[in-house]
This record gives sequence, structure tokens and C-alpha cells, in this order.
Amino acid sequence: MAHAKGSSEIRLLLANLDDAYERRAWHGPNLRGSLRGVTARQAAWRPAPGRRNIWELTVHATYWKYAVWRRLTGEQRGSFPLKGSNWFERPVSATEKAWRGDLALLDEQHRKLRRAITRLPAGRLRGRSRGSRWTFAREIQGITAHDLYHTGQIQLLKKLSRKNL
Repeated sequence: MAHAKGSSEIRLLLANLDDAYERRAWHGPNLRGSLRGVTARQAAWRPAPGRRNIWELTVHATYWKYAVWRRLTGEQRGSFPLKGSNWFERPVSATEKAWRGDLALLDEQHRKLRRAITRLPAGRLRGRSRGSRWTFAREIQGITAHDLYHTGQIQLLKKLSRKNL
């Protein structure tokens, strides 16, 4: 019986992850939807010196999808495609090609995370990665909330950039 319960919990975690990332949800915009139609120029715009832009929020969300994937799979640190961690100054090159490349990286990391969750044995949901105080289930819930948190920031920055570009 525990297996059936765990499987339904994994399905629920995946449904919430998908709602927060790209599936139409009752709460309004999701992360991928908030980025639809954003240009490189708009993504690079800053509301003030030293403040984050849409592009940086996007790559930050990408990194944390990778970090949760790494914890779920036991992969070693340092396998993220970009140098650094957490926050990445963007743009390096404010071209549409560079922006689309970072959006593609976001999609790729989301797919990898989703596959790892799908393959996670239900019994491991209460487990933890080495050194973590959070269970795998909590980490998956956390990355879902993280996507929505930054979605709100991106929505605000989009409105501000339209008035200032």
C-alpha cells in the first residue's frame, strides 16, 4: 500500500511542478508562460543599477532546477553547463540568440528534473541528499514554489520594462 501512496504523491508533485512551470494552471502565469514573448532587450533591462533583470532570474531558476536534480540523482557538483552557481550575471551577450540559448537551458534542466522525479522510487521521497535537512519531497515542493516566486518577479519586471524601454 505504501507504494501506491508514494506513486500518487509523486504524481501530485509532478502535477504541481508542471503547473508552476508550463501547464495552464488556476493561479495564473507560470514560469515558462511569463517568459513567452520576452525579448533579449527586455530580459536584459534592469529597474535600477545593481538590481536583477529577467534574464538573471531565468538563469537563477535554471540553476536551482539543476541543483534539485543533482540532489535527487546524487550527481556531483560542477556539472551545470555554466560556470558559477546561484546567480549569473546576464547578459553576457545581449543577443536574441544568447537569450534563446538560456531559455533552452531552462527547458532542458526542467526536463532533466522532471525525469529524475518520475524515476524516483516512492520510498525515497522521505530520504535526503547528503548534508541536506530537507527531504526529497520537500525539495521538489520547494523548486515548485521557487518557480512561482520568480514568476511573480518576472511579471512585475515585464510591466516596468514596458514603461521604461
